[in-house]
Amino acid sequence: MRRRFIGVVALLALVALVASACAKKTTSTTVPPGTTGTTGPTGATTGPTGTTGTPVPQFTTLESGKLIVGSCLDYKPFEFTSQQSGELTGFDVEMIDAIAQRLGVEVKWVKANFNTIFTALAANKFDAVAAASTITPERQQVVDFSDPYFNARQSLTVNTTKTPDIATTDDLKSGDVIGVQRGTTGAKWAQENLVPNGIVLRTYVNAPDAFTDLEIGRIVGVINDEGSSLAEAANRQGLKVVQAIDTGEHYGFAVSKDNPQLLAAMNDALAAVIADGTYSKIFQKWFPGQPVPPEFSGS
Repeated sequence: MRRRFIGVVALLALVALVASACAKKTTSTTVPPGTTGTTGPTGATTGPTGTTGTPVPQFTTLESGKLIVGSCLDYKPFEFTSQQSGELTGFDVEMIDAIAQRLGVEVKWVKANFNTIFTALAANKFDAVAAASTITPERQQVVDFSDPYFNARQSLTVNTTKTPDIATTDDLKSGDVIGVQRGTTGAKWAQENLVPNGIVLRTYVNAPDAFTDLEIGRIVGVINDEGSSLAEAANRQGLKVVQAIDTGEHYGFAVSKDNPQLLAAMNDALAAVIADGTYSKIFQKWFPGQPVPPEFSGS
């Protein structure tokens, strides 16, 4: 799909001269409700909800005025549908909303299979991916990533009512079945560190399905990102995250390699979200009691 430049031409005289030539290439963008600033030729947004005051790099999206974002949409607490409100919510959702507000665009979410989400992004099925995605060299060959926005660890979750003696992966024995989500760094870690010891992996398209099988005793444990595992275990009978596995991972928002301008604009907006304290508020909402990492705490 053809991308169109986001922004409006500020000089009316220039518009009068070139309107007939540019009418199909440039589309006006309305700043979302609650924003009192304006969007100019460089995509800059100013005012109370704007950036730090420096112009945002000019960027393009698949649909004028919209940021189409691919995600699994079922990965608590990062992106999921609230049972109470029926609305999409989560840490990633609020972060993307904050970034989009600073860019002057509306967010459109698209549900995607995580195992193929990066190749879909590279094929321009959406503008960006926000899916608690770890930045890895393999994925960077396919797409580009924003600056890191979250420090992540892997974890082991077990059903304490069925296997109370398992406290770490060292307690797993040959033949035990562990659940992982397809295409994730958790699955890769388990393949490299558990399979050589005789552990059997069962893969799932969606992470919640692995926790459902763990809850009913079909598998012995789940290797998955710690933040998501804590959220799943909190709402399931007998499940407990018994081990955090520090793998030095960081999440980033992914963007097509064909769109470096959007990546630059999102990085600028992300820096503003961190600097003005918005990041800290979102983090404390979704991870209460946990300290905001210093690099994300703002000024």
